[in-house]
Amino acid sequence: MLDSSNSNKRIAKNTLLLYVRMLFLMLVSLYTSRVILNALGVEDYGIYNVVGGVVAMFSMISASLNSAISRFITYELGTGNLNRLKTVFSSSVTIQIGLVVLFLLIAETVGVWFVNYKMIIPADRLVAANWCLQLSAITFSINLVSVPYNAAIIAHEKMSAFAYISFIEALGKLLIAWFIILSPIDRLVFYAIMLAVMAVVIRYIYIYYCKQHFEECSYSFIYDHCLLKRIFGFAGWNMIGTSSAILRNQGVDILINLFFGPAVNGAKAIANQVNAAIDGFVQNFMIAMNPQITKSYANGNHHYMLDLVMKGAKFSFFILLFLGLPILLNTGFILQLWLKMVPAHTILFVQLIIILSMCDSLSHTLVAAILAEGEIEKYMAVVGGLQMLNIPIAYIALWLGCIPEVTVVIAIVISQACLFTRIIFLKHKVNLSIREYISKVYIVVISVAFLAAILPICLRIVMPEGWGAFVLVTFVTLVCTVISIFFVGLSKGERQMLLIKSREVINKIR
Repeated sequence: MLDSSNSNKRIAKNTLLLYVRMLFLMLVSLYTSRVILNALGVEDYGIYNVVGGVVAMFSMISASLNSAISRFITYELGTGNLNRLKTVFSSSVTIQIGLVVLFLLIAETVGVWFVNYKMIIPADRLVAANWCLQLSAITFSINLVSVPYNAAIIAHEKMSAFAYISFIEALGKLLIAWFIILSPIDRLVFYAIMLAVMAVVIRYIYIYYCKQHFEECSYSFIYDHCLLKRIFGFAGWNMIGTSSAILRNQGVDILINLFFGPAVNGAKAIANQVNAAIDGFVQNFMIAMNPQITKSYANGNHHYMLDLVMKGAKFSFFILLFLGLPILLNTGFILQLWLKMVPAHTILFVQLIIILSMCDSLSHTLVAAILAEGEIEKYMAVVGGLQMLNIPIAYIALWLGCIPEVTVVIAIVISQACLFTRIIFLKHKVNLSIREYISKVYIVVISVAFLAAILPICLRIVMPEGWGAFVLVTFVTLVCTVISIFFVGLSKGERQMLLIKSREVINKIR
């Protein structure tokens, strides 16, 4: 049985490390995005993101294998079988090498054809777009091979490695942003080249770290038919879910490109950038929590796993609410301050995508528990099928003349349908109480969000936009959110624990 107290402390420590990493990356990302947007222009910025999206479409295959590899490495680490862990790791690297070969074949045939003959790209930017495709393919291939190494870091819960290496990554992004205006060649091509070079450097550092610290991270060719069959079986079903999630994003981006052109892609890319800055806090929280969910299941501690699932879902939402609500209420002012020139559609895209992330945050721990259990065939068929409805419904909506932002509204509705489907599946798999989840998680987060937003919305309505309104609305929003979370969002035991920990911190400072 896992020591729940030590596990909770480890989750808290790793989350704190990842938050320090995320804060630094977020600040760098917000600054570099503005510099790069100004240097490239909205059209070139949109071209890079939509062409990169063509490459990312292959993630519907790779992401399913990535999840399988991460799950099997973490599971074997939880059982404590080193020889089995070494076999899983080496087999995973072999799988990824084969996947790179397959990916490059598809990218150099279907990818090249699609970019040159189907996408709406100005004729004078087609050469640059092809450079972006090739360099994005190189970056993607490098990332594929490094997946087992990253999975090992997460499974061992060595989050300090991510924090330290991220400083190097952030410095690289800063240098790219500063030097892009000095580029002696096409700026878009230069930007793609620099991102590829940075990917090579960062991935080499991760691989070197793993080889130095983890015994299993020494590759040798191993052919274990039964293991490969289990990994591919898991990945095959998981591909339905991962591909549906990718289609919701990159697939819809391509639809927007076909109906509206690259300028609107640029607006949505900016919205995704803002959302990534705040959603990264939840993703880092989940990186710290997921290994404990999987290890708890591997050790048979289902009660602790379900406790993590419900608390993780609730706190994921609270993190996004605290960070996202001030942005939702001050979107126009923040974008104007950040970008100077705000492209059309950007404001509403930002607001809707943040709401979508809040909805999705309730599902993260549910998905982790389902993947830990391992039998995912029916789940992926049902939930994956629901998520794939995003593409045909979005196409019909755009064909009927709807604005591009309606694609995110469709995703929000389908996200809620998927959430309740996941709850039902976990009820049958690990006896998750549906009533308990709804009462302790779903109703609680809705109540907290409602109470936190009332006063700030009233202020936003009556105050003209400007620095005074921004400062006051943000302050009131944060205060209302904290009060609502403390008195409504936390249970009595959670409030007592928070007060005890707060006193301990204060006493140490004194």
